[in-house]
Amino acid sequence: MTEIDIISQLKEEPEWLDGYRSFAEAVLVLEELSDWEISLTLCHDPFIRELNASYRDRDEPTDVLSFCQNEGDEIVSFPGQQLSAGDIIISMDTLEAHSKEFSVPLEEELRRVTIHGILHLKGMDHETNDPGEEMLKYQEELLKKTSGIKVF
Repeated sequence: MTEIDIISQLKEEPEWLDGYRSFAEAVLVLEELSDWEISLTLCHDPFIRELNASYRDRDEPTDVLSFCQNEGDEIVSFPGQQLSAGDIIISMDTLEAHSKEFSVPLEEELRRVTIHGILHLKGMDHETNDPGEEMLKYQEELLKKTSGIKVF
C-alpha cells in the first residue's frame, strides 16, 4: 500500500491536497509502485533555492527537486513492506512562472513536475530538458494517461 505524505510550507494550505494525493497515488499505481512511501513538499522559491544551492550548487530556484532515499543502490522492496523512496520538493512560485511561460494551466504543470519527480525517484534521468529525451517523452505519456484525474 502506498503512503504519500504531503507537506505544505505555503502561507495558506491549499484546499486541493486530497486531489493532489489521489493524483500522486494514481501515478504510483500506473508505474506499479504499490509499496512506495514518498513525501511531497509544496514550498516557495526561497526554500527550494536554498536546497538547490546546497545540493546542486545552483543558486537559483527551480520547479522541482527529487531526493532519492536509495540513490546509487539497487532498489529492493519486499512484499508487504513499504519502500521509503524519497522526497519531492515543488516550488509553487516557479511552477506558476513556468505555467505562464509555457502557456499551460497551473494544474497541468503541477501534475507534470510531480510525475517528473516520481520518475527521478524511480531511477530515471535525463541529460537536458530537450523534449526528445526518453524520460521526458515518457513523462508526457504518463501526463496524458492521467489527464482525467483532477487535482483542483
